[in-house]
Amino acid sequence: MPYSADIDRKWQKKWEETGIYRFNPEETDKKLYCLEMFSYPSGANLHVGHWYNYGLTDSWARMKRMQGYNVFHPMGFDAFGLPAENYAIKTGIHPQDSTLKNIETMEGQLKEMGATFDWDYEIKTCMPDYYKWTQWLFLQLYKSGLAYRKNAPVNWCPKCNTVLANEQVVDGCCERCDTEVTKRDLTQWFFKITAYAQELLDKLDTIDWPEKTKKIQTNWIGRSEGAEISFKVVDTDIEFQVFTTRADTLYGVTYVVLAPENPIVENITRPEYAEAVEKYKNDTKKQTEIERLSTTKEKTGVFTGSYAIHPITGEKVPVWIADYVLASYGTGCVMAVPSHDERDFEFAKKYNLPIKRVIKSADGSNDELPYCEYGVLVNSSEFDGVPSTEARTAIIKKLEADGKGSLKINYRLRDWLVSRQRYWGAPIPVVYCEHCGEVAVPEENLPVTLPYNVEFKPDGESPLKKSEEFMNTVCPKCGATAKRDPDTLDTFVCSSWYHLRYPDNRNNDKPFDTEWINKLLPVDKYVGGAEHAAMHLLYARFITKALRDLGFLNFDEPFLSLVHQGTILAPDGSKMSKSRGNTISPDDYVRKYGSDIFRMYLGFGFNYVDGGPWSDDGIKAISRFASRIERLVESLAEQKSKASRTDIDKDDKELNFVRHTAIKGATQDTDRFQFNTAISRCMELVNALFKYDAEVKTKNIQLFEDTIKDLVKLVSPFAPHFAEEMWEQLGCEYSLFNQKWPEFDENALVKDTIELAVQVNGTVRGKIEIAADADNSAAEAAALADEKIKPFLDGKEIKKVIVVKGRLVNIVAK
Repeated sequence: MPYSADIDRKWQKKWEETGIYRFNPEETDKKLYCLEMFSYPSGANLHVGHWYNYGLTDSWARMKRMQGYNVFHPMGFDAFGLPAENYAIKTGIHPQDSTLKNIETMEGQLKEMGATFDWDYEIKTCMPDYYKWTQWLFLQLYKSGLAYRKNAPVNWCPKCNTVLANEQVVDGCCERCDTEVTKRDLTQWFFKITAYAQELLDKLDTIDWPEKTKKIQTNWIGRSEGAEISFKVVDTDIEFQVFTTRADTLYGVTYVVLAPENPIVENITRPEYAEAVEKYKNDTKKQTEIERLSTTKEKTGVFTGSYAIHPITGEKVPVWIADYVLASYGTGCVMAVPSHDERDFEFAKKYNLPIKRVIKSADGSNDELPYCEYGVLVNSSEFDGVPSTEARTAIIKKLEADGKGSLKINYRLRDWLVSRQRYWGAPIPVVYCEHCGEVAVPEENLPVTLPYNVEFKPDGESPLKKSEEFMNTVCPKCGATAKRDPDTLDTFVCSSWYHLRYPDNRNNDKPFDTEWINKLLPVDKYVGGAEHAAMHLLYARFITKALRDLGFLNFDEPFLSLVHQGTILAPDGSKMSKSRGNTISPDDYVRKYGSDIFRMYLGFGFNYVDGGPWSDDGIKAISRFASRIERLVESLAEQKSKASRTDIDKDDKELNFVRHTAIKGATQDTDRFQFNTAISRCMELVNALFKYDAEVKTKNIQLFEDTIKDLVKLVSPFAPHFAEEMWEQLGCEYSLFNQKWPEFDENALVKDTIELAVQVNGTVRGKIEIAADADNSAAEAAALADEKIKPFLDGKEIKKVIVVKGRLVNIVAK
C-alpha cells in the first residue's frame, strides 16, 4: 500500500512490542553511545529544530546499528530553568504541572518520529530522583573546595530577576531575553572552573570537535603569558599588582589606573579627593560593562590623590581610577603606558599626564605615538638599544630578583556562578546556622525537595525565601534552628552531568555505578547546537574532569566526537520565534506526508551543519521518490514470474557499478552527517534501477533483487517505517534493522570500459567507448575510426589529436 502515516503507526507498534531498539548491556565491547542535547519542555510541542536534530542523528544511529554496533541512544528532558519557569509564568500554570504536561506531549511526538530512543533510560531533571544527585554533585565539589560562596559584583538581568554567569551575557545583554545586564553586589555560589583552565585548553587537541567550537573555547578561556608586577602606594604598606603581557613597556609607565570598584580605592584615596572619587564610583555603577569597555566612549577618570612607586625606577606615578578598568578582569589594576597604548594615550592627553616613549622601531620607520609594535628600547637606562622581545624577559628577571614581580599566566575565564534567584531549579543543599555557620546538608538527607506551594513569580528575591515551610530547618551539626539557602542551581549544572546518569538512571543508591559508567562512556557521538560552545560544553568538560579527580571516572572528556546541526530559519531567512509567528510546525507535514517523508526532506533539503531558510518546495519530490521505490519493489514481484538469466553482461555490470558506488558514497556521507549527498546517492541508484528495468528485457533477476534490497537498506536510516514496509513486501524476515548494512565491492567499482567525449575543433561531436585500461594511442585511433565522427573530418587535414585520459579526445582539423 502507498506510504502514509498508517504505516508509521504499524511499525512503531511492532517495534515497541518486540523491543527492537532496547540497548543490550551485556555487549559493552560493541557499544556506541549516541546522544543529542536533550530538549527544554518550555513550549507545548516539538518544533522543526527538534526534528532536524533528533530525526537525522537517529538516521546516523540506525546505520551504525546495522553496521554491528550496540547503540545506546537515550532521551530525556532538561526540565528545570528559566525557559520552563517563564512559560509557567506566562500561562499562569505551576511550573511543575506545565513542565510535566509538556514532557508528556513531547514524549508522544518523539515516539511518533519513530526514532531508536530506548525509553527505559529516560531522565527528567526536575524530578527528585535526578536532582537529588545534582545536589550530591554540588556537595562533592563543596567538600573538595571546588564550590565556594563569596560576595562579588555579579551580572543581574532586571527582566529575568536573576544573576547570570559571564557565559550567559552576550554583548552586554541577557542571552535569554536580550535585556541589558546590570551589576549587583551579592553573595553567591561559584564553581571553581578556573582550576581546570589549562587542562580545558590542552585537552581540546584530543577530541573530534569542530575547529570553530574549539576556537570559541580557546578564546573564552583566554590564556595569556606575561608578568604580574607589584606597585607600592607611597607612605603606606598597601601594594597592588598589575598583569601585563608587555613588560618591555614598563619604563613607559607614567600613571596607574584602578577599577573604581577595587576595594583598595577607599584605603588610598586622600581626604581632599574623597568626594570626587565617591561620586565617580556611584556614576560608574550605573553603567554596564559593555558601555564601560566601548572603544567609542570618551575616557573619564578621577585622581585619588595618591602615588605609587615605580618598581624599577623608583619614580612616583599618580594613581587614578577610571571606568575603562574592570575589577572582574585581571587584577583590576592597569599600568598605563600612553606612548604605546591608544586607550592610555587618549586618557593621558585628556588629563595632561606625562607620555614617555620607550620603544622605537628598529629602522625608525614609525615615529608616531602611540606606537605599540616591537622594536628596541629607549629611555630605559640599562636596556637602551635592547630588542624589546629580549628586554621583556630581562625586565621580568630583574623584577623577580627584587621581589617586585614574577612570570604569570593569566586566564580570561572566570569561575562559574551557579546561584539563581529563581524558583524552578534544584535547591542548593546548604543551611546556615547561628552557631555553626555554613553547613552542607548530609548526603543521606538528600534530596532537599523543592516545595510545590510557592509564589514563583520573580520580584528580585529568591522565591524560596518566602516559603517558611522550606526555609526553616535544623542544623545537621548541632540541631539548632537554621535557615536553608534560598537560591537554586543554574540549570546548566543539571545538564553538566546528565550524560553520566542516563546509563544508570534507576540507581537509587548513587548517581551512577563507577565501573559501569567507565565501560559505557565517554559519549561517542554528541549532537547539538553550536550556541552552547562556551556554556554547556565547557561546563560538562569541567564536571567530567572534577569527577575524574575525585575518583568517580577514569576518562578525561565527556564527548569524544561532536557535531553541530545548523539552524532552520524562517522562509525569509530570519530566526524562527513564536512572537514573530514564523515557526514551522512538523505536525502538519507529518500528518500529510508521513514522518519519513518529512525526515528525508530535512536530510535532503539542507546541508546538516549549515541549515538554512525553510522551504517546502521539494517535499513533494521526496514523496515521489518514495513512490518510485515502491514501484521498483512491485516491478520485482512481476519480473520474478518472467524469464531471467544468471550470466553477467554489460548492463548488469553498469547497474552493479552504480549499486556499489551508491553503497560506498551513502555510507561515507551518512557517517560524516552529509545526509543530503547520501540521499542523492540513493536517488542515483533509483534512476539506474529504472533504466535497467526499462531497457533490459531479460534480466539477471538475482542482481535486480539484491540491488533493490541494498537500496531499501540505504534508504532505511532516513525513512525507517517506509523501509520496513518495503522490506516486508520483498518477502524478507522482520526486521530490516536486524540486517547488516551493505558493504561495497571495490572490484565492482572498476569499469571494463569507459566512455569518452570526442570533440572536433573544440565542439563535442559524439562519444566513444573504449577499454578502461586503453592508452592514449588506442583512444585516438578509436575516435578517428568512429563512423559518427568521420563526417566532421571529411576533406580536412588532421593537425593534432589531444587525449585527456579518461575524459575526452579533441581532434584539431583544418
